[in-house]
Amino acid sequence: MKNFQNKTELSNYVSALKDHGNTIGFVPTMGALHKGHLSLVNKGLKENDFVVVSIFVNPTQFNNEEDLVKYPRTLEADLSLLKTVGDDRIIIYAPSNEDIYGSEIQSQAFNFDGLEHEMEGAFREGHFDGVGTIVKRLFEIVKPDRAYFGEKDFQQLQIIRKLVELHHLPVKIIGCPIHRAADGLAMSSRNARLSPAHRADAPFIYKTLISAKTKFGTKSAQNVTEWVNTQFKKQGLLELEYFIIADIATLKPVKRKSTKKSYRAFIAVYAGDIRLIDNIALN
Repeated sequence: MKNFQNKTELSNYVSALKDHGNTIGFVPTMGALHKGHLSLVNKGLKENDFVVVSIFVNPTQFNNEEDLVKYPRTLEADLSLLKTVGDDRIIIYAPSNEDIYGSEIQSQAFNFDGLEHEMEGAFREGHFDGVGTIVKRLFEIVKPDRAYFGEKDFQQLQIIRKLVELHHLPVKIIGCPIHRAADGLAMSSRNARLSPAHRADAPFIYKTLISAKTKFGTKSAQNVTEWVNTQFKKQGLLELEYFIIADIATLKPVKRKSTKKSYRAFIAVYAGDIRLIDNIALN
């Protein structure tokens, strides 16, 4: 694997590869890698000649300073995990804050046609400005042909698609299925911080989503939402922040179901001070 910390060196290396007709896939991460990330990398390797994996904890997308400080930083372990893929076509970009932002760490303001105000945007002020800023900068540095994102962060995936559309960026965005542990918990870098008790209870999130999907076949969105809220009040260790059934195109909560639209259920839950999100397609 090639390993870069400097954007100019990386850009020059990737440009040389593209000059020789190679295609470039891109998997942006914040590190603390797990099997979900590896699934994105492997898909990228199947569809491209080389894959760039960025490892960068982006400060501008954290609205909670404590969350930023506690976010796991495990670069050596991440590199070791990527080596298990056994493919020398992987290129690592692990920059510093200065390499990405220079002397001023600040978000650009974005308008994503309202997608940024729903769900995560309502609970994490400025989050998607930070996401848009880092993803746009990384696209400009890497210049990938394809970029791969997991559907666990489905709202983020839709916003990045909108970013590419609005800014006419020459990259194809590919959403990949949620990678889950055997008990159903969506894989996340934050899972490593769960206490044993919270880790034991966390699969309740996905089990509830599965039941909500079944109920949505015959009941209204409001009825399903009320049922989910009741289940979490009984649960004990896990605290529900939100459960929303939304139109996947607009991400706005559904008021009345339509057979012409596609819906998804979105959930955010606190396990102690660890915030977990998940979602599921409903139709």
